Amino acid sequence: MGAAAGHRITRRLIGQFFRAGRVTDVRPVAARMRRITLAVPGLAWAPGQQVRVCVGNIAAPASWLDGLRRTYSVWDYDGALLQLCVLDHGDGPGARWARSVQPGDEVLLSPPEGAMVIRPAAHHLFAGEETAAVAFGPMLAALGEVPYRAVIEVDGPASRLPLPDEVTWHYRAGAPAASSASLVAAVRELDLPAEPGSAYLAGEARTVQAIGQHLVRDRGWPRRAIRAKPFWAPGKTGLD
Repeated sequence: MGAAAGHRITRRLIGQFFRAGRVTDVRPVAARMRRITLAVPGLAWAPGQQVRVCVGNIAAPASWLDGLRRTYSVWDYDGALLQLCVLDHGDGPGARWARSVQPGDEVLLSPPEGAMVIRPAAHHLFAGEETAAVAFGPMLAALGEVPYRAVIEVDGPASRLPLPDEVTWHYRAGAPAASSASLVAAVRELDLPAEPGSAYLAGEARTVQAIGQHLVRDRGWPRRAIRAKPFWAPGKTGLD
């Protein structure tokens, strides 16, 4: 089989699993975070959902079959332009991709997916850190006038994403994000309505678990009212 024929077969196989987007803009949006805008029309998306991005060599099937994919929450999508906010968290394949990608580059990504979406409720609670803030942004915008509480912990003011003024920000000031007792304490201090609403917890796995346990054990929330999404854990490349 010639190289051209092999390339056509590869592209057909890729098309069964991924959509091709073209990078139109890359710029910093917060400390250690870049906003990457892709032209990729015709997707169906609900605020809070995520996409899987091929961060390896898109011409090599091994790159999109052997795990060189990373999951990112969608910051915004208008039907044509899709925005990701990617945290630079070290020297893994995803971080290297986000640092090197440039306008004009082709990017392969899966259609948006995920159950971290707004559910009907009288009020809502959001809690998480930098990685959660990307998903929470469009979810908060979709709430309209429905009341909510949101607590997001980041390293410092420079790490804040542009979110509504009603969001409560907590700063770690160099402390690790894993097993964040300060974020759990911040949720404990919230003055929440007596009746449970709908909670969305995302970010580091052990912190998410601790906040969920607090809501169930101390606040009397039913587990079905809590939607938890562990995005990462120390030493793990990804939990999706």
